[in-house]
Amino acid sequence: MFKWLEKNLPKIVLFPSVGLISWFVYGFILWTFYISFTNSKILPRYELWGVGQYVKLWGTRKWLIAVDNLLIFTVLFLVICIVIGVVLAIFLDQKIRTEGILRTIYLYPMALSFIVTGTAWKWILNPTWGIEKLFVDWGFENFTFDWLVNRDMAIYTIVIAGVWQSSGFVMALFLAGLRSIEDEIVKAAKIDGASLFTVYWKIIIPMMRPVFFTSFVVLVHISIKSYDLIVALTQGGPGISTTMPALFMTQTAFHKSQVALSAASAMMMFMAVAAVIIPYLYSELRRENVS
Repeated sequence: MFKWLEKNLPKIVLFPSVGLISWFVYGFILWTFYISFTNSKILPRYELWGVGQYVKLWGTRKWLIAVDNLLIFTVLFLVICIVIGVVLAIFLDQKIRTEGILRTIYLYPMALSFIVTGTAWKWILNPTWGIEKLFVDWGFENFTFDWLVNRDMAIYTIVIAGVWQSSGFVMALFLAGLRSIEDEIVKAAKIDGASLFTVYWKIIIPMMRPVFFTSFVVLVHISIKSYDLIVALTQGGPGISTTMPALFMTQTAFHKSQVALSAASAMMMFMAVAAVIIPYLYSELRRENVS
């Protein structure tokens, strides 16, 4: 008995945690999935109503605007973060003296929550006391920077704040990848006459494919679940011009008391995240099996 207990003690200790995680994560995912097929309003109803909520969801103008905004934000957020992250990582990879200080500065925004980031950029971009007022006080009286209150440009303020928050994290990923590459490869390329640009463009960056994929997965996940940044920065406005799926889900459930419709939008977000995560996990498992 004692030997059996000693052998299985780790499993016994972990079992309650695994059980609670399974119930409160996967259990509620299944519950949300079921509720999305009902006609629940302020309280859940368990009589099945078919796919009516999904039909209603994709016929809702606010949801379609939220999806369009998500696509715009995701593409710009992804591309700009990766470009800035790669450039900063290459810059720090030159082993400059102030690398430690610069790395800390670049990573500092990651120490802040999206609520703090959104609030700070709301002050910076506000036309009344932000960048526009600063330039006007400097004498540029015709200068305007009203993106925060402009329906057509407000979504790009979220991109600016998101990139400022996350590009340092991407830089850290790429810098770790660059430091894992052996110096002999770079030295051999330079001996063959390759310039520094050629070494990075044709040799090092292609070797960073796993880091690119990891950055892609992380950034897409961040963009899909974006909620607190939008609430702090624009609150979905002006009007509904910066509404995103996560904000739509919350407002539909708690402001309009349409639980089933909110559950349907949550499942669409879940499927979007799964479409990104599952191929990543499959590739990682496949690479481990090959190695």
